[in-house]
Amino acid sequence: MSEFEVSDLLDTGIVSLQNVRCSCTCRHRSAEECTSTTYLVFPYRGIYIRHVGGEQAVADANHVLFFNSGEAYQVSHPINGGDASLSVGLSESVLRELVPRSLLNNRAELGFRLQSQRIDPRAQALVALLRYHLENGTIEPLEAESLLLTLICRSFGPRTSHESRSTFARSRLADRVKVLLASDLSRRWTLNEIAAEIGGSPVYLTQVFQQVEGIPLYRYHLRLRLARALDLITHYDDLSALALELGFSSHSHFTAAFRQAYGRSPTAFTQTPRHSQNS
Repeated sequence: MSEFEVSDLLDTGIVSLQNVRCSCTCRHRSAEECTSTTYLVFPYRGIYIRHVGGEQAVADANHVLFFNSGEAYQVSHPINGGDASLSVGLSESVLRELVPRSLLNNRAELGFRLQSQRIDPRAQALVALLRYHLENGTIEPLEAESLLLTLICRSFGPRTSHESRSTFARSRLADRVKVLLASDLSRRWTLNEIAAEIGGSPVYLTQVFQQVEGIPLYRYHLRLRLARALDLITHYDDLSALALELGFSSHSHFTAAFRQAYGRSPTAFTQTPRHSQNS
């Protein structure tokens, strides 16, 4: 049985979109792989680490990853549970038109300089909407293309993206914190608990994480939990149960955090017209 399950959701000649689910639990690096097309990959469930040469990028729901055509990479899985992502295929002409030139390389085969970049909650919401409506057949191709292009533009917007400019050592330390947080999304972590697991002082860890990711550690963890809510919300009739599963103290606490991140309540999100997410 294959470790990968790939579902084609959209292919218009301009953009393509696939839902890729991986059940792999191997913690060691995979054999080298490469793609024939440049992809933007939006993880929405689980976590894995992508290795390119001596560099690595943590793939979680707070980031978009860049897979360059012809570029060799390996993947490892630091925790069990598998992962899932939306994979967006882009032609070179679309890349040149939508992506800021500063993020692209100058090689013969055009691609990205970076492995990943952080995205904001509204981009996470667009990922969820695209997946839900395409899987259920409740969206026309033209509207799906529009939402997808909005997602791409938003992911590169100066107000919503973040490019880390930290040192190698600090980036690796932040990566270890990300893996720890993802290992138990429902846990109400304290700084002392994180420091005990990772090593170092609580103050140093918070300072390093803020420098690397551009947001406080607690907010990063909250966004991971809310992204998981986007993944699960249509499977729950009782949102109080979902709130408790994700570590929120109450339904009202969950609803307030969800509304602040996505601009509407959990119930309203499942009923909201798609076009309102473009803003």
